[in-house]
Parts: sequence; C-alpha cells; structure tokens
Amino acid sequence: MTPEIVAAPGNAEREAILAALVAYNDSRVPPGERHPVAIVLRDDAGAVIGGLWGAAGYGWLFVQYLVVPQAARGQGQGRALMLAAEAEARRLGCTGMWLDTFSFQARGFYEKLGYGVFGAIADYPPGEARYFLSKRLD
Repeated sequence: MTPEIVAAPGNAEREAILAALVAYNDSRVPPGERHPVAIVLRDDAGAVIGGLWGAAGYGWLFVQYLVVPQAARGQGQGRALMLAAEAEARRLGCTGMWLDTFSFQARGFYEKLGYGVFGAIADYPPGEARYFLSKRLD
C-alpha cells in the first residue's frame, strides 16, 4: 500500500473511499438508512434555479448546499426551503439538522431559524471564517 495523489480524481475514487468509510462506520454503530434530500426552486420554464441539497443519515439531516437566486433573496424562499427540510427531517425520524456556512454567507439567517454554532474555523478562507451550526428537532 502506497499513498498516491490522483491527478484528476473523479466519482470512482470518491465512491471507493466512501464505501470503505461507510463500511467501517456501519461496523461501529447500527447502520441506518441514508436518504438524499433535494428541495428545489424552479423558474417559470421549470428549470432548477436554486434550492437545498442534503443527506439524512445516523438520525441527522446534513444541509450540504442551500442557494436562493440573488433576485429572490429577502422574500422568504430560504426560510421556506429550510422549513421544508426540517419537515422532511422529521418525516425521516431525524433528531436534528446541521450545516456549515461562511462568515460572508448566511450565519445570521440560520441563527434566526434557531440554529446554534457548535464550531468554527478561523481564516477559512483567509480573513473569513467557516461556521458549523445545528438544531435539534426533537
């Protein structure tokens, strides 16, 4: 076994690494179902122009991506996406939700929805910070 930097990593490498990690994790805790979660915003033509992407597993829903088009911000779309995700998390039996955001993004938005910071990385990116937030749903 020798570590090898892959010049152009792709899905095959990601899936192989993930499969090994999931197998290990499942050997340590009771395996649970994993569910991708997608809640989309569409324009009048039906094209996806924003939304929320996440995954539920181990009793928590992780919000990986959330984006509302610039022209639609401040109109309640982000709140509607998060409330829909919370409803889906409850339907899936999740205890809570977690996510991360940068200092130049939406920390205050999430805190207004009841999410609390449980960790931070300073200078990521340089001069900014990355915050990790969670909210229990039970």
